[in-house]
Amino acid sequence: MENRAVDLSAIERIEAARTAQITGAARPAKVVAEGVDVYYGAKHALKDVSVDVPDRGVMAFIGPSGCGKSTFLRCINRMNDTIPSCRVTGKITIDDQDIYDPALDVVQLRARVGMVFQKPNPFPKSIFDNVAYGPRIHGLSTNKTELDQIVQMSLQKAGLWEEVKDRLQDSGTSLSGGQQQRLCIARAIAVSPDVILMDEPCSALDPIATAKVETLIDELRSQFCIIIVTHSMQQAARVSQRTAFFHLGTLVEEGPTQLIFTNPKDQRTQDYITGRFG
Repeated sequence: MENRAVDLSAIERIEAARTAQITGAARPAKVVAEGVDVYYGAKHALKDVSVDVPDRGVMAFIGPSGCGKSTFLRCINRMNDTIPSCRVTGKITIDDQDIYDPALDVVQLRARVGMVFQKPNPFPKSIFDNVAYGPRIHGLSTNKTELDQIVQMSLQKAGLWEEVKDRLQDSGTSLSGGQQQRLCIARAIAVSPDVILMDEPCSALDPIATAKVETLIDELRSQFCIIIVTHSMQQAARVSQRTAFFHLGTLVEEGPTQLIFTNPKDQRTQDYITGRFG
């Protein structure tokens, strides 16, 4: 009986591990949003969004154009602050720190929250200087040797080092589109951010470059909290562990990616996934 109890316990642990893998459980929340509303002048663009984003993994935001997913993404590093007519209410925390606290240094916040945009946007500088820019301005290295190490490690993490190690002084804009996007990812991770935001990072890339970036995202998820906005449901299914579906400025539902795509709770999610609108 004792042996049977041990065996049963082992089976239960295996089942619990499987459940955790499917549901994305056992991951502490890195980013927590509570009752977030966004207004552009009189337009109510985002309505009462509450969601927990786990650490060390990928959460995908999906939904039709204009549904609010990119607006919410920009709330997480306060990029909406640059729009005079924009007003954000509610609460967003990263590691329990309110990022809209008036005492918070927004420059430091944006070092903690890296951003990769839809179109690759390397600086008109060398490959080396693109990656070194953040560590330099944030004082993350004390000498040239340390800076060289940060640049090399960031390019290695971005899967780009072997392709560019012999031409680090070439312009970042001389790279192909896919390489430029991976350079932008290297630039984002060079300051050791807590969170990486990606807004349609593959929409301007060809299928081969897209596959490389998706592989990179999958490799980075063990080290970072990654949030990706994508129009491609196939991409969301491939790279994310959790998915949030937005529609008309509301967060309709969120949950484990596998369940959102196979057994959504809301009919609107089902209709979008099956192509009835969007």
